[in-house]
Amino acid sequence: MLELAGIIILGIFAQWIAWKIKIPAILPLILIGLAVGPLSTFYSEDGTQWIQPIWNTQKGFFPGESLFYFVSLAIGIILFEGGLTLKMGEIKKVGGVIGKLISLGSIVTFFGAGVAAHYFFGLDWQISFLFSGLIIVTGPTVITPILRNIPLRKDVSAVLKWEGILIDPIGALVAVLVFGFISVNIPLEGLDQAAAGGHTEGGSYTKHALTEFGKIIVIGFAFGLAGGFAMYHAVKRKVIPHYLLNVASLSMVLLIFVLSDLFAHESGLLAVVIMGMYLGNSDLPNLKELLYFKESLSVLLISILFILLSANISVEDLLLIYNWKTAILFAVIIFIVRPIGVFLSTAKSGLSTKEKLFISWVGPRGIVAAGIASLFGTKLVELGVPGAEYITPLVFGLVLVTVLLNATTARLVASLLGVFLKKSEGIMIIGGSRVSRLIAAYLQKNDRHVVLVDSNRINVEKAKELGLDALSANIYNDDLSDNIELSDMGYLLAMTANDAINRQAMAKFEKDFGQNGTYRLITTEELKNNKTKESDLFCSTHDYGELTRVAEEYPSIQEIEVSNQAVFTGAINLINQNKDAIALFVKSTEGVIALIDNLKEIVIDQNTTIAYLGRPMDFEDVMISNKEESPEEA
Repeated sequence: MLELAGIIILGIFAQWIAWKIKIPAILPLILIGLAVGPLSTFYSEDGTQWIQPIWNTQKGFFPGESLFYFVSLAIGIILFEGGLTLKMGEIKKVGGVIGKLISLGSIVTFFGAGVAAHYFFGLDWQISFLFSGLIIVTGPTVITPILRNIPLRKDVSAVLKWEGILIDPIGALVAVLVFGFISVNIPLEGLDQAAAGGHTEGGSYTKHALTEFGKIIVIGFAFGLAGGFAMYHAVKRKVIPHYLLNVASLSMVLLIFVLSDLFAHESGLLAVVIMGMYLGNSDLPNLKELLYFKESLSVLLISILFILLSANISVEDLLLIYNWKTAILFAVIIFIVRPIGVFLSTAKSGLSTKEKLFISWVGPRGIVAAGIASLFGTKLVELGVPGAEYITPLVFGLVLVTVLLNATTARLVASLLGVFLKKSEGIMIIGGSRVSRLIAAYLQKNDRHVVLVDSNRINVEKAKELGLDALSANIYNDDLSDNIELSDMGYLLAMTANDAINRQAMAKFEKDFGQNGTYRLITTEELKNNKTKESDLFCSTHDYGELTRVAEEYPSIQEIEVSNQAVFTGAINLINQNKDAIALFVKSTEGVIALIDNLKEIVIDQNTTIAYLGRPMDFEDVMISNKEESPEEA
């Protein structure tokens, strides 16, 4: 009981540590697993492991092959969640660099790492390509914590984010297919020979092997599509009550996994990935809720899984890779294979050489790679496949090396290469109303990265139709700090109709996205009582209702050029006297944009521009008056 409770407690503790110090959770999970597993034999009183995953004569959790059944089901659930996040439309949308990275880049990694593993480490070709298939994946759970506090240009952060999200299920799919090919390539009559350490002619590709491999693909796709189709229509037709939706989907995932595996051994993982992709690309109304549940479940499973898997690695396994060949193999993958894949994929793109070098440097392997490696490696060892004992320690070793390397040096490398944003000039607007969209469109037209955040999907869709970046999120529930594409946000404008939401947004996101300033709309009460002295106000003359009215009547932002402080003051006074005009921004000749009430960064001089929302106005009197008062400037 103590050990079982300890695994869960230690797992969640590792997740908390990772969140606190902003590193990938897989790092503390594996280190804790090693500490309570193989390494504990050096400091335990009786020389045994503190946590023993497989039952032996003294203690342990899982008898026989039960551990690997648990690992298979857990990996299946994790891969199902990965499939849910893989949007085919997003692959088409991002296209270009990211599309090449997950296709051409994956091919380069698969063949480059496979050849390196064969020649530098001496592994059999089949095992070499299984290893290379496993390390294709990076994954958002390892990329996001590393880049969370590195302000990068949007294009760079977007490439790294989408590569991690999209390549996770693709890499898993490749690994599953390679493993399936290897496993069916061992003829049944040769298993005894293989178990004794031999192999049938180095794994000759028999007709039986090809037939079984095709069977895995066909059965996996068939059951995955059938499961997704059944789940989709069950939810759409409300066959499943809302309170059972999450657990019913979990049951369906397990059912599809087991049934597919019964018809074709090792096809279950492929089936759940396909099922997840089917549902993720459908118009399922409860998809976001389903994702939240699967994310929470995945966190728990990952926490338990990686402590168990790390604890199950023996000291002998660690000693297997404790040699110079491992160092050479890892160096080739990190310093040669990854950069080649990145530079080929980013050829003729808008990325600079320094940005390509930074993307090449950030390639940590993640949870899917380590989890599937442990599962496949152990199964192939049981089948007696030569070299299979290297799979688990090699992949775990590469995960630790790449995560440690990137977590400790990414910020330094970004600084040395000069890919840091000198200042976070992006603007996050909370609220996607018509006013917000008008302002966002103006700022984007003036080369500012703007992101609208709203819980109303209609507002989000309208913003996207205008070509604006928009996120559907509830600020009370969602944590936007994990979105690395928002790393260049430096200003926060809270512009909803609800002052409580505006203040909550400022309090919650000020640290992450408001380092240069956080602003909110004035309330109706503050406007009536003339309480407009607070420094965090977006506009001191109009509340949400008045802003909306002006935007409805005059849906455009006007500009007027002013030549000096006197003209500026006269123009602002004229705008403020007109109830159908609202002064918003001041733009300098260098393109710097500041709020009317926050002009610390802008000196009013020739060709300074005032941007205001509302009715076009005639400023001729202001110009003439200024010329009469300042003839020396004429």
